Amino acid sequence: MRKTAILPALGLVGALTAGCATLPSNSDPHVLRPFNSEVTAAPVITPEAGREPDLLLRDFFSASAIPSSDYEAARAFLTPQASDAWDAQEETIIVDRLGVTTLPGGQANRTYFNVHGNVVGILGQGGSYRPERGSYEATIEMELVAGEWRIASLPAGVVLERTELRNQYIPFNLYFFDGQGQELVTDRRWLFSRRETLPSALISLIMEGPSQRLQPAVASILPAGASYTGFEDGAYTFSGFGGVSEQDRTRFAAQIVWTLASAGISGPFTLEADGAPLLTDTPKLTTDDFGELSPLVQTAGESTLYALSDGSISLIDGGSLTPLDNELGKEQNVITADITASGRWAAVTDAGGGGGGASLRAGAFGEESRELVTADTFTRPSFESKAAAVWTVADGTRILRSVQSAATGDVNTEEIVAELPEGVSGNISVLRLSRSGARVVMVIDGHLYTGIVERRAPGERAIVNVVEYAAELGGQVVSADWQPDGSLIVGTSVSVSPVLRVEQDGSSATALSVGNISAPVVAVAASPNMLYVTDANAVLQLPNTGADNPLWREVPGLQGERALPIVAR
Repeated sequence: MRKTAILPALGLVGALTAGCATLPSNSDPHVLRPFNSEVTAAPVITPEAGREPDLLLRDFFSASAIPSSDYEAARAFLTPQASDAWDAQEETIIVDRLGVTTLPGGQANRTYFNVHGNVVGILGQGGSYRPERGSYEATIEMELVAGEWRIASLPAGVVLERTELRNQYIPFNLYFFDGQGQELVTDRRWLFSRRETLPSALISLIMEGPSQRLQPAVASILPAGASYTGFEDGAYTFSGFGGVSEQDRTRFAAQIVWTLASAGISGPFTLEADGAPLLTDTPKLTTDDFGELSPLVQTAGESTLYALSDGSISLIDGGSLTPLDNELGKEQNVITADITASGRWAAVTDAGGGGGGASLRAGAFGEESRELVTADTFTRPSFESKAAAVWTVADGTRILRSVQSAATGDVNTEEIVAELPEGVSGNISVLRLSRSGARVVMVIDGHLYTGIVERRAPGERAIVNVVEYAAELGGQVVSADWQPDGSLIVGTSVSVSPVLRVEQDGSSATALSVGNISAPVVAVAASPNMLYVTDANAVLQLPNTGADNPLWREVPGLQGERALPIVAR
C-alpha cells in the first residue's frame, strides 16, 4: 500500500502522516439525477474586499473545488508570483475538514497559518477515488498586496474538504470489459458537477482507459491510434478504428451506450467512426441493443431467497419455508453455502466422523454433487460470474479457486496469491466476489479490504491492489457482501452503526438504520429490492428503496430464527 508522503512546497512544510479519519453516520447515499444539458454555471467565488486573512484562506479552499480554467477561481486568491508557481494538477487530497491556526512570527503585512485535517482519500487522474488514511498539515504564507490579503506561498496540489467534494462533484460510472470480454466492469469516477459537456467528458475518460487500480481486471479493446473527435451533427464521432474488429466495435459501443445511459443521458445514440456508422447495421443504438450486458442488476426484479438453518437449506417463498429436495435440505450437515440463480451451488459441509473438519462440495439442483477439497475450516463459498469457478478460504489463510475442466470434466483447485498491504497477514473470515468477478471483498481480522482480480495466465488468478475501506471501524467488521449496484453492505459489532453501506470506491461509509438491530451482525445479503442481515437475535430485512419507516423487520417465515440469508445471483 502506498505510504503517505511529503508534499512539496515552496520553502514550506506539507505532509501526510499517520492519523485517522472520521466516519459519516448520517449522510445519505448520493442519488444521480437525470442528465440536464442546461447545466448551472459554476459558482462565482472571488476574494472579498477587506476580508480577514484566515477567512480569505478558507474562501480559497472553497474556490479550489472549482477546477474550471485551471482553477482560475482559486488562483484569484494568490499573489501573481504564487499563482504562477502553484501546480494544481497534483492529486487532490480529500480531508474530513480543515482547521486553520495562526502561527507566531507574523508581521503587519505578512502572516502564517497552519492548515491541518484528517485525510480520508485521494482524488486521482480522471476523477478516480481511493481511500487513504493520514493527516494533512501545511504552512501557508499570506501577505498584504495593495491593502488586500493574498496567499504568497503554499504546497502544490489541491486540498478539498469532503463536503466540498460532495457538493461540487458527482460520481459517474464508466464501463470496461473484463479480461474475457463478457462482463461490463464498473469504474467509478468523480466529475465536477457544473460542466456543460458531460457526455463528451465521459467518452473522453473511456478513451483514456480504466483507472490504474482497475487495469489488471479489464481488457484493452482499442488501438493506440483510436480517438474521440467530438459531437457533430447529432453523432459522437471517432477516428482510428480502421483495424478494429466488428466484435470489438460492438463491445466498445456497449461501453459508450451503458456509460451514457447510466449517467441519465437519454438515447438513442449515434456513434460514427472514420466517417461511417461504428456498427454498420445499427446506426442508432440504445441499451436494448446490449440488454444481455446490462450492468444494472436492479432492473431484474426480485431474487430468490434461501435460508440456512440447523444444517439445512430452505427456499423462502411467500412467507413459508420449503426445505430443498436434495442433499442441501436433507442431510442437515451444511455449514455455509452459495447458490446461483441458475441452480448451481457450493456448500461447506461438516466432514463428520467425530474428527472435525469440513468438506467443500459443489453441484447443481437435480444433479449429484462432488467433493472439491477438505480442510479444517472454510469461509462461505463465492461463485465467479456465470458460475465459472468457486472461491473460498481454507483454514483462514489459503484462498482457493476450484474450476471444472471443460475438456476432461475434472475439477482443479489452485491456491490464489493475494498481494496484501504491508503488515496485513491475519485470518480471512469473509471473501466475496463481485458480480463481474473483477473485484473481491475480504474481512481480515475484522478489517474491510477490497482487491482487484487479475488474470495472469489461462486459469491463473491473483488478488492485487488491495486497499482497506472504512478503516475507521478499527477491526470491528464481522460480515460483508456486494450489493447489486456495486456497493458493499457491511455488518459490524458496533451497536451504534451495526450495518453500513460502503461505496464501491470506498469514498464513503454510510450507517444504515439501527432500528431493531442488535449487534453483532454476523451475516448480510442484498437483493435488488431488499437488504438482509442476521443480528444477535434473528434474520431481519429492510427495503433498500428509502422506505419511510426505516425499521428492520423479521423475514416472514424466519421469525425468531437466526439463519444465513442466501440471495441467489
